[in-house]
Amino acid sequence: MSARKAATEHQPLPTLALLLAVLLPRVTLASDMPSYDLTLTNGKLSPEVLKVKAGEKFVIQLHNAGNTPAEFESNSLRKEKVLAPGVKSFVVIHPLRAGSYDYFDDFHLPDARGKVVAEHV
Repeated sequence: MSARKAATEHQPLPTLALLLAVLLPRVTLASDMPSYDLTLTNGKLSPEVLKVKAGEKFVIQLHNAGNTPAEFESNSLRKEKVLAPGVKSFVVIHPLRAGSYDYFDDFHLPDARGKVVAEHV
């Protein structure tokens, strides 16, 4: 076997190691963030108000418990996520200033509305 062929056969391992080194810290950091659950069920949001700490990055864990598609959307948070029935997903929210930020299920308007309230603790 030539030296050139032997060198190319082992390149995937360093590439994988580099990829893991870049991605693993992000996974670890995501698990360290505060997490809040939001369930969307055929036009009902639970809870309707999520109280969070101002100035802190956090995750909203989304679960579509309904039997129709749902869309978490917030213009003020600049987030949008479509969920098929039974699907779970998440959105990461960067630190917010104290205040109120509306969200809604775009597929079940006008009733499916809620808000994130960021407070200094």
